[in-house]
Amino acid sequence: MNTVVSRFIIHTLTPPYGRNFTGVHVHVASSSRHRRFVTVAYSEDNKESMVVVGGGAAGIYGAIRAKTLAPNLNVVVIEKAKPLAKVKISGGGRCNVTNGHCVDNKILAEKYPRGSKEFRGSFFNTHGPGDTMSWFSDLGVKLKTEEDGRVFPVSDNSSTIIDCLLNEARRRGVTLQTGKSVTSASTSADGKFIVKIEKRTIDYLDFIEADYLLMASGSSQQGYNLAKQLGHSIIEPVPSLFTFKIDDIQLTELAGITFSKVKAIIKLESLQKNIPELTQIGPMLITHWGLSGPVILRLSAWGARDLFSSSYKGTLLVDFSPDHNSEDLKSLLSQHKKKFPKQKVVGSYPTELGIMKRFWKYLLNREGIDEDILWASISNNSLMSIAALLKQCSFLVKGKGQFKDEFVTAGGVPLSEISLKTMESRIRPRLFFAGEVLNADGITGGFNFQNAWSGGYIAGTSIGKMAATSAPAILTEHAV
Repeated sequence: MNTVVSRFIIHTLTPPYGRNFTGVHVHVASSSRHRRFVTVAYSEDNKESMVVVGGGAAGIYGAIRAKTLAPNLNVVVIEKAKPLAKVKISGGGRCNVTNGHCVDNKILAEKYPRGSKEFRGSFFNTHGPGDTMSWFSDLGVKLKTEEDGRVFPVSDNSSTIIDCLLNEARRRGVTLQTGKSVTSASTSADGKFIVKIEKRTIDYLDFIEADYLLMASGSSQQGYNLAKQLGHSIIEPVPSLFTFKIDDIQLTELAGITFSKVKAIIKLESLQKNIPELTQIGPMLITHWGLSGPVILRLSAWGARDLFSSSYKGTLLVDFSPDHNSEDLKSLLSQHKKKFPKQKVVGSYPTELGIMKRFWKYLLNREGIDEDILWASISNNSLMSIAALLKQCSFLVKGKGQFKDEFVTAGGVPLSEISLKTMESRIRPRLFFAGEVLNADGITGGFNFQNAWSGGYIAGTSIGKMAATSAPAILTEHAV
């Protein structure tokens, strides 16, 4: 193998850096492959540099904030796929930017199964939902808050948010490299970061030196590996925000039926203690494979680890009339029997139940009640059994389904290993984290994006302030 090392000046390189940089060009030749190794050590005016791993919401937002506070900081975002991919699919392609109903930050913190205690402090006080909404509004994005608190662009198109972020990044001078992955990270003797970048489509390697490193790599295993290389531990990631697969063919034939309000409880054999959050109230939807909707997604988020430990098997108890007690339901059914004695049971039922006819028929079948009998012929015991089923209908959970709008994980870098006031690592100076790479995740409704915006903003602010007040960096050479 032959190795040639030479000094060189890059005069124009677009992307990623533009302008003049000094580096070391190393050409390694062998009989089987050719690779080009480049170490870029920024030298123009001794400017400092920041590398962001991950071009998602937290990474782009943090990069913009850092560059805004420190215009002379060289900021490069490395993204292996398309930037802001989750933003694109969020909210069914509309982008659920944040949630506008949580004015109290302590209540907001309670929307995070992992992070509920830690986020009660300065995290959302520094940059909360209101700040996020103002940030986008100031850049010309019109937003709307829906009845459930979810905030969307008025355009109902995620491209509005994506275009806003990318245009602002471009305007501020943030450089975005796509189709590349950061495969390793280490620190040099003088405390700078050396990140290794690869491109899968061609035989390509880069080594970039950075003064600041922001890890905003989402839930990728690659990001967790980088965090471990830099001294951090990882809480094993498991899925969060998913639907339930239900072992009931008759139920799944009712796909599309919705319930505006149910009370649902998940029971797991492996879990003996009572966890209040494993009881949720809200809308529910029947799917082709089981059950979904906000109430199910919240249960999956709060029970993420326990459900994983139980192999996603358990019993779901659903109260379809949470605003009525059993006696109320019995009374409603008895009154209906007296009022419509000559009508068939299958074709008539109290409207106060708030259920669809197909689901009423499902309840009758579950109780073994003949659909064709008249209300006059139905026994009081049958009425009691229907009322009991409405208050506690059990379903066998046999697995999890994916929630296509959001794929969120529980796990990552422990929050105890970073300072939430700055998002800086407690282990490695000038190393920052933001977004889903951390062991923090929210329920559905815009809360996961708010975690990304808040973390990215705080990290970007910390880096920007440090870079703006830092003395000029001294160029050093590294052996390759």
